[in-house]
Amino acid sequence: MKLSNFDFDLPKELLAEHPAENRDESRLMVIHRKTGQIEHRLFKDLVDYFDDGDVMILNNTKVFPARLYGNKEKTGARIEVFLLRELNQEQRLWDVLVDPARKIRIGNKLYFGDDDSLVAEVIDNTTSRGRTLRFLYEHSYEEFRAKLAELGETPIPKYIKRDVTEEDTERYQTIYAKEEGAVAAPTAGLHFSKHLMKRLEIKGIDFPEITLHVGLGTFNPVEVEDLSKHKMDSEQLIITQETCDRVNRAKANKKKICCVGTTSMRAVESSVSTQRTLNPYEGWTNKFIYPPYDFSIADCMITNFHTPKSTLLIMISAFMGHDLMQKAYEEAVEQKYRFYSYGDAMLIL
Repeated sequence: MKLSNFDFDLPKELLAEHPAENRDESRLMVIHRKTGQIEHRLFKDLVDYFDDGDVMILNNTKVFPARLYGNKEKTGARIEVFLLRELNQEQRLWDVLVDPARKIRIGNKLYFGDDDSLVAEVIDNTTSRGRTLRFLYEHSYEEFRAKLAELGETPIPKYIKRDVTEEDTERYQTIYAKEEGAVAAPTAGLHFSKHLMKRLEIKGIDFPEITLHVGLGTFNPVEVEDLSKHKMDSEQLIITQETCDRVNRAKANKKKICCVGTTSMRAVESSVSTQRTLNPYEGWTNKFIYPPYDFSIADCMITNFHTPKSTLLIMISAFMGHDLMQKAYEEAVEQKYRFYSYGDAMLIL
């Protein structure tokens, strides 16, 4: 499989700029891999496809307000700073992206907040847009993180050409988000409402959780035709023993194992035993799943509709088969399904 196999025409108007009015009332395309049948439902109809003892693996990562706007010392130029990851808690060192990058050099200082209450110094260049910042803030670490949260905004994807709203603060976050550390939401989970979760729980569905802190690499384009040469960015991953026990028990009992989102799928496929069961894990993963690939844990998944040539679309193709993926995506465009982070969902059975 080459990168060019994953190109298709996606009309710009199908890129969802806003979430559906109600989380669980976005559209749901249901795809049956064995028969090739495609159904058109609503997300809340998910209940119809699962039974007592089935498992849905959730990614409980929480998006933090990673986008800051500061001013460069002396010139006052407005600079966007995107927090990627904390490098050293004690020294308050962060890996960031800056825009426009050409203006930001080692030794420059940036001032944040109307009162310049937060200052950062550039101490290293990492990539063309990447910098290492040391934040100069004399209060406690808890107060420093509170200040970042106060000054930062929800990092909705760049394709959404509008200002961030209060709605985004709530809706660009799953209702089960717990572990702060992501700079992008695991978007398949955005469709779950409290009411739908309760209905699924009453039916006996189990919700073990993993934590995969989604990085900006999830949006990086694939730039090599030979997929085996593409390198994924590493993302922090935690899979507990308790989650493994719940997933492996359901697997042993021949219950459905459903990954909610490509992040959950990457997570579980990053820690598989020789017996094809799930192992606990704490560390980093840069796993890239592309066809042909033999999946070990999940036998179904929920995902959004992805953009051409993305690593996410490539993984979906590996899971459902390339021809069926093409058929489903042609139908999605024809039926005007909404794509990308705030878009509609797909259940692959």
